[in-house]
Amino acid sequence: MLRFLVFFFLLQPILLEPALLEAGQQQSGSAPAPAQKTLEVTPDDLLKEQVVAADQRLSYGADPLQFGELRLPSGKGPFPVVVLVHGGCWADHLQGLDPRATTMDLLRPLAAALTGAGFATWNAEYRRNGNPGGGWPGTFQDLSSATDFLRTIAAKYQLDLQRVVAVGHSSGGQLALWLAARGKIAASSAIYTKNPLPLKGAVDIDGPPELANIQPLEEKFCGLPAITQFLGGTPSEQPARYHDATIASYLPTGVPHVLIGGALLGAVQPQIDAYAAAAKAAGENFRVIKLEGSNHFAMLSPHSPYWPIVRDTISSLLRP
Repeated sequence: MLRFLVFFFLLQPILLEPALLEAGQQQSGSAPAPAQKTLEVTPDDLLKEQVVAADQRLSYGADPLQFGELRLPSGKGPFPVVVLVHGGCWADHLQGLDPRATTMDLLRPLAAALTGAGFATWNAEYRRNGNPGGGWPGTFQDLSSATDFLRTIAAKYQLDLQRVVAVGHSSGGQLALWLAARGKIAASSAIYTKNPLPLKGAVDIDGPPELANIQPLEEKFCGLPAITQFLGGTPSEQPARYHDATIASYLPTGVPHVLIGGALLGAVQPQIDAYAAAAKAAGENFRVIKLEGSNHFAMLSPHSPYWPIVRDTISSLLRP
C-alpha cells in the first residue's frame, strides 16, 4: 500500500466511532450505509481510474502551478460550479506516489463524475509549501485568484456564478472552508481579497476544519511538521496567521458548510467536536456526515458506495 503524505496513517484500516452529530444521517436518495468493514481505496486506485479529459486547461496566473482544469456538462448553461481543492498536507512533497502524478490528479475521478452529474468543475492547482511562493501567504492568494477567475471565464463557458461551492479533500478541505470565509477577512491581512466571489456552500471531505488545534498532531498525520512549515511557525509564534487562515475565526460566515468524514472522524474527533460546538454556538449552518467504513480516499471514487452521498451533499448546496 502506498504511504502518502495526505494524512498517511489514515490508509490503515480504522473502524469508526458513532456519529458525531445528528447531522451525520444520510441525505434523501443516498446509498445505504456500507458494512462496517473498512473500504480501502489508495491513491494508486484513484490514479488508475479512467476519466473523461478536461474540456479546458486554463491559467489564472503566471506561475506554472497557477492553473485549473475546467470540465463542462452537456447541454445548455448556465451551469452551477464546483471548485475542487486537492490535499497533500499543505505541501508539495509526496512519498510513494508516481513522480509524474500530483495530488490534483487524485480529484480527477470526482471532477469527472460531478460533471457527469450536471455540474461544471474547476479543479484548481496552486502553490503549496515547498513551491516557490507557496505556503503563507501564496497558497491562500492562489486559491483566491483561482476562485475569482471564474468571473473572467463565466460568460464564455456559461457558468452560473450565483451557484458556486468549494469542495476540498484532506488539507484541501480545510482550505475549501477557508474560501467560504474570505468575505470576512480583515483588509489588513496578507490574504485579504477585495470583493471575493461569494460561495453558496463548502464541503470538507475528510479534512480538519481548523489548523491551530490540529497542529500538535501534524507529524503523526503528515510525517513532517506540515502546518508549522505552511504557516511559518506554531500557533504561539504566528497567532495572526493561524487566525486569518481558519474558518473558525470568522463564525458565523453565513455560508452553509459540511464535513463529510471517513477515517478522520475516528482519529481527531475532539478537534472536530470543538469546531462543531463553536459553529453551533455562533448559529452557523454546519453539519457532519459520517461515512461508516470509509478510509481517507474511498469517498473520492465515484465507484464507491459513498459516491451518492458525496454527490447529493454537494447538490443540496447548489439548489437555486
